[in-house]
Amino acid sequence: MHNYNDPHTTSQRRKKEVKEFDESKMGVKGLSDSGITDIPKFFVHPPETFCSLKSSSTSTGIPVIDLSNVNLDSHRTKIVEQIREAAKTWGFFQVINHGVTVSVLNETIAAIKAFHEQPTEEKSKYYVREEGRGVMYASNNDLYRAKAACWHDSLQVWMSPEQAPAEDIPAVCRREVVKWDLQATKVADCVMRLLSEGLGLEAGKFKELTFSDARVLVGHCYPYCPQPDLTVGITSHTDPGIVTVLLQNQVQGLQVKHGEEWVDVKPLHGGLIINVGDFLQIVSNGEYKSVQHRVLANSNREPRISIVIFFNLCKWKGSGYYGPLPELLTPEKPAIYRDFTTQEFCENFYGKGLDSKSLIDKIKL
Repeated sequence: MHNYNDPHTTSQRRKKEVKEFDESKMGVKGLSDSGITDIPKFFVHPPETFCSLKSSSTSTGIPVIDLSNVNLDSHRTKIVEQIREAAKTWGFFQVINHGVTVSVLNETIAAIKAFHEQPTEEKSKYYVREEGRGVMYASNNDLYRAKAACWHDSLQVWMSPEQAPAEDIPAVCRREVVKWDLQATKVADCVMRLLSEGLGLEAGKFKELTFSDARVLVGHCYPYCPQPDLTVGITSHTDPGIVTVLLQNQVQGLQVKHGEEWVDVKPLHGGLIINVGDFLQIVSNGEYKSVQHRVLANSNREPRISIVIFFNLCKWKGSGYYGPLPELLTPEKPAIYRDFTTQEFCENFYGKGLDSKSLIDKIKL
């Protein structure tokens, strides 16, 4: 006779269900399309995940920064100040008039959506669990590490320093993925110059430090969820790298933590969302803030599509270490973080489920 309340039995059963789901390669899109009305148990999050799910309506949303005329001295000073303020107080902002046409944004979203809408047998050719290189399509990169799974699937493509071979990128979105990497990198480089100036450094400092040379593109799909009050799209976390550039369709779901409140990020047509990663918080010696964000489970019939490029540094300092930039330190403002190695950085990210600020907490002085 099975004792269903025995934690060991429950854990074994959960492992088996997770493995079966993973091996089916159908992803949550497959579950959603099959017409289920109850989500599998391993997607159900504990009640404490939800006690703060109600967003606050008091806030107007994250700052919006207009980049037109960014190269005119008369405008640039003001834009640097706006970006510095947003990175300091919010850790998140939307940029408009960033130089990428709306048609390119729409094509990119359509291509990632087309990938996720292919039949399972087509997508499953790409279904693997090998992070850190090449192309990987899977549901939940931390499926086996997290306490509860989240309602999303992702296509992950490494763009740099070692770009995934073009023929490995799914044909349905190959051209758009390569093109988007170039366009998003231009925007990120422009924003990084502004962020660098905001710290009182040379505009090209971040580029010189290879802050945009390791890049991974992730195309998320958050399909319709029949029980959105029991699970989440992505749990609350901070991003590990320097900055993240996010392109999303018009289906809402992203929330950003601001002070003690969760703020809904309303999709802005033609806008791109930029956020500060843990690494930038550390190298800026706490000047810029990496903040928690999450995505709610999608209750719309239309899937939420978001395309994220994570920008990270490629060449570590000679000693293999990194920490706050020495130029930013003074006797009045000493380092608040110690140096750490690339190995610590990777182990911290790949060794557990998504979480927030755990690296920052470990290296705080």
